[in-house]
Amino acid sequence: MSNEENKVNQEELKSNEAEANNVEVEAEVIGSEADVEWNEESEQEINDAKVAQLEAALLASEAKLQEQKDSVLRAKAEVENMRRRTEQEIDKARKYALNKFAEELLPVIDNLERAIAAADAENDVVKPILEGVEMTHKTFVDVVAKFGLKEINPEGETFNPEQHQAMSIQESADHESNTVMFVMQKGYELNGRVLRPAMVMVSK
Repeated sequence: MSNEENKVNQEELKSNEAEANNVEVEAEVIGSEADVEWNEESEQEINDAKVAQLEAALLASEAKLQEQKDSVLRAKAEVENMRRRTEQEIDKARKYALNKFAEELLPVIDNLERAIAAADAENDVVKPILEGVEMTHKTFVDVVAKFGLKEINPEGETFNPEQHQAMSIQESADHESNTVMFVMQKGYELNGRVLRPAMVMVSK
């Protein structure tokens, strides 16, 4: 083999080696970029998953907070309603605690009034006794009035079935129809509640 042929063969070998090296370098470079891209995609997916987890936890916390707020508001409203009901019950108990006691006092008032009506005011012997009974009656009525007991004496007024009890109905030229002509027995109310209706005669 001549020197020239050797040179040609050596140059071809060098050229082949250079091409092989270039292919390896290119392969290495391509492989490295793929790895980087894959790693970046994996990190992005992990980050997205974490963000989704955090958003779900935040939504759950907000829902729980809203539920607790609603519970507090409901409890507050319930306490307020209970307070109002208690105040109303106490007020009713205070107003109507004397209901039974006042009913028992009504016959006493009636008897004092009957004694005054039956007494002979012109008799000098009876007059001081009558004055004493009248004073007792007035004091008695004033005391019970302080506790909300009020008489119902509707003579001349329009008949009211909520406060009056019609014992009889009679024709009358002197009264308009449905007017109380005569009160047979006074009625009484305690703090606006009828304790005893007035027994009356009504015109027609």
